[in-house]
Amino acid sequence: MPAVTPPTICAAPEPTTHRDPLPVHPPLSEALKASRWARELTPAQFERVCAETTERQVPAGGYIVRKGEPVDVWLGVIEGLVKINADSAAGKSVTFAGVTTGGWLGEGSMLKNEARRYDVVALRDSRVAFLPRATFEWLLDNSIPFNRFLLVQLNERLGQFIAMVEHDRLLDIDARVARCLAALYNPVLYPGTTAQLQISQEEVGYLSGASRQRVNQALQVLEREHLLKVEYGGITILDVEGLRHFRA
Repeated sequence: MPAVTPPTICAAPEPTTHRDPLPVHPPLSEALKASRWARELTPAQFERVCAETTERQVPAGGYIVRKGEPVDVWLGVIEGLVKINADSAAGKSVTFAGVTTGGWLGEGSMLKNEARRYDVVALRDSRVAFLPRATFEWLLDNSIPFNRFLLVQLNERLGQFIAMVEHDRLLDIDARVARCLAALYNPVLYPGTTAQLQISQEEVGYLSGASRQRVNQALQVLEREHLLKVEYGGITILDVEGLRHFRA
């Protein structure tokens, strides 16, 4: 299992003097400030959130949280791509959703007093924020805008899962891949998604429940329909609405 680096606090990265430095990432405070729910907090509330939230760099394939663990954090994807996943006792795996840059997940689990019922795994090197349960519950008690955000978030997530069941039962794989990609452009759940989607065909396969080879065929179909363009290292989405209604 890939190792996960220890958490860091809400602070700017240390400058580097290496001849070929790594890209400088914005501090955690700036990433939090970009979140729609955080923009509605009072300055004092935001200051507490920033002080109590930590972040980790999680390598591709690394577990962010595990099924069966206590639910003690709310998760935000600062950069990267993660999947919500579960494995059966027989070894069968199912992916419920992918979460891209700017998305937050696990609020439903935070509202229930039970062990986590799924794994969250990084599909690529990802930067993840961890907001503690105590802070989450304090926001519930003290911020009406935060509660409104959660209502909208939960409603959008419910709609996403209902659509996933519908697509799995009614659509062929080409259309499922189209809907899978369109789902990453939900402005509420994934506000940071751009037209240039840095995602591999293998990752699309994880999210749509198809093999990489079959995803490749589906992408060729969608490219011929001028809905997207397959490029080295990713996909450029040309028509999100067209993907949402492909073969509807």
